[in-house]
This record gives sequence, C-alpha cells and structure tokens, in this order.
Amino acid sequence: MIEDEEEASLKNRAEFALCLTALLLAISLTILSADGFAQTQMVLVATGSTMPEALYVLWGDEYHKLHPETQVRYLAVGTSESANRILSGTGGDLGGGDAPIPEKQLEKAAHAVVELPTVLVGIAVFYNVPGSASSIRLSGPVLANIYLGKTASWSDPEIARLNPDSKLPDLPIKVLHRTDGKGSNYIFSDFLSKLSPEFRAKVGTSVSPKWPVGTAFSRCQDLLANVAQTSGAIAYAELRCGEKSGLSIARIRNPAGEFVKPSTNSIREVVVAMESKITDDFRISLTNAPGKESYPIVSFTWFYVPEHPQDLQRSHAVNEYLSWVYASGQEIAQAQGYPPLPPSVLQKVRAKLAALH
Repeated sequence: MIEDEEEASLKNRAEFALCLTALLLAISLTILSADGFAQTQMVLVATGSTMPEALYVLWGDEYHKLHPETQVRYLAVGTSESANRILSGTGGDLGGGDAPIPEKQLEKAAHAVVELPTVLVGIAVFYNVPGSASSIRLSGPVLANIYLGKTASWSDPEIARLNPDSKLPDLPIKVLHRTDGKGSNYIFSDFLSKLSPEFRAKVGTSVSPKWPVGTAFSRCQDLLANVAQTSGAIAYAELRCGEKSGLSIARIRNPAGEFVKPSTNSIREVVVAMESKITDDFRISLTNAPGKESYPIVSFTWFYVPEHPQDLQRSHAVNEYLSWVYASGQEIAQAQGYPPLPPSVLQKVRAKLAALH
C-alpha cells in the first residue's frame, strides 16, 4: 500500500512537472492580430488547491474574454504542493491554497510571498446512515472522537445525546478523509483541535494530519462517491464539491450552542462576526467563530503572490489579473454561491495588492 502511494505521488509530480514545463514553454506566444501586426500573448500559470478549482478556472476564462492578450492556466496540485513550489520559485506565477503557509516555511523560503484571501469556503460533514430521517447533529468533540477512532458506532451514547429525536442504527462508523497536503485537512483539523485537547495533542492542525483511523482519498469526488457507496460512512469536503451529490449533510454545533448546516448565509455570518479581527496579513483562523447563525467550519482560501518577482512584465500581468479578481471576480464568485469578501477586507486586500506594483 505504501509503495502504491509513493508511486502515485511520483506519478502526480511527474505529470505536474510535464504540464508546467509545457505551459512555461508557451508563456509568451507571438500571434498575428487581425490587422496583421504581431502581438505578445501572456500565459499566466497558477497552481493551487482543488477546492476552488471550478471558480478559478471560470475566473481565468472570463478574464481572457475581456483581455484576449492574457490567458490564466490553473493547475490544481493541492495546497501544500502549491506553497512549496511558489516559495521555491518553481510554481509558476501565482500559488494558492486553503491554509496559511506555516511561519517556519515562510522564514526558510527562497522567495517571499504575500497571502491574499480570495473567497470564503465551508467544510461540510457528509454521511451515509440508512434510516436517518433528519439531518444528524454533531459537535466538535464528537467529531474529534470519531476521527480519533474512539467513537466507532452511530448508536454511540454521545451521538444519541445530540440527537434525542432520532434513533440511529447500531452501525459501524466508516471514517474517510483526504490525503496529505490538502487544504480541507487543515480547516477540518483546525476546527477539531479547538474543540478537543486530545485531538490537538495527538493529531493537531495540519494540511497533512496523521489520522489514527480511516481511508484516504486524493480527490473530493472520489471521497464523496465512496461515502455514497459505503453504509455508515462519514467524510468532510468543501460544500460546493458535494452540494449536488445527494448525500446528507450534518448540522454542526457552533459556540452559541446552535446546530447549523453550511450554506452561503451561515458561512457569510462567520466573516461578519470576525471582521474586526481580520488584520492586513489575513492569516486568521475562522473556525468555531462566534454568532448564533455562524457555521463553525469555515475558512478563507488564499492566493500566494510572489512579493519580489523576477519578471516585472509578468508581475504586472498578475497584478492586473488580481485587480480584476477583487472587483468583477468577486461578483462572479457571489453568483456561483460564494459569500463575498466584506468591503473592509476588500479594502485591505486592494491596498496590499497595490503595494506589490
């Protein structure tokens, strides 16, 4: 099994390197315009997590319609891989992920970056429990015990206590999680670490948690497909990845004691509650935020932007694209169901971006 995982990892890295090389070879293409004059077409390469991939690809397509001279290619390689590559200068023009880059990694980096939030995301807890009439209620401590392997049945007294109106079956819980390097790991483990000292000590907050139990899946789609096929399964994934899956989504207890399902409104409530605490470095945890309507497993997803780019022309093109992202791009994100960044946060982001020019 370990050998298979290592082979898969090497294959993924080889495929990424091949794809990136091909794109970098095509970075500046000379094309013939309608009037017969040659013009340069810029191909920007962005790497990042799989979580906002559909939105980022849409952004690139819409931007290219307005600016035919610039294309944006997005390679979904995962949060950890993108951070590693952008900090080493081998990840293209722009990186991205669903976790702040660890301080130690930033200190050792060959290339400094600025982290800019793009949109808000919510991590939903999906499950497959036959006969569960309504949305199952879960809490951070109970979820932590499930992912520690301590709570192993859906009929466990702690789960029953949270669901007094439901009779859950004596069915083994099948734990599913993501593979290493994923931003959803970071967000979910950050939430569990805040609610369970034992989880914090044994597993901790990381893009690559050392899960004591469970089966790992690299792709969100594969994870959710397995939930659908496995009676008793539980998993976590970004809300929009599983919205159309038909799977049940748990209500999670927030600090106000309310059991809340993830939605555009309940995710938006988090940033409203935390707005005054968001500084201009944007390295803030939004999990378990206050507020009666707040969903407790929420985070920014970030762009990792080189602070001192080597190519000024390419840097200018990146800044032009990002300026569009934080204007028209936010409207597109909202139309796709993502809560918009609050005006005060957008103001800070635009000021930080302007300083990079």
